Amino acid sequence: MKEFLKKAAQWLLQREEELAKKCAINLEDLDRQIKTMEEKKEELERQCRENLDEMERIIVKLRWIKAEEMKRCDASKESDSEGKDQQ
Repeated sequence: MKEFLKKAAQWLLQREEELAKKCAINLEDLDRQIKTMEEKKEELERQCRENLDEMERIIVKLRWIKAEEMKRCDASKESDSEGKDQQ
């Protein structure tokens, strides 16, 4: 699907370029297309920022869980070795 959209966009851009060379392009339509693409770009950037923020939150939480688990395991190993030393 992504490839299809790329090819369709490429075809559309080529068509627009050919019309522009012939001075047959409607500038209002082109302005509308530019505006639409800028809006879509801004929305995509917003979504990417939100997704990256969420991923960072998850990474921080996983690192915290790992640190807590390492503390518990280290404490557990130390108490096990102390018990063995006393025997």
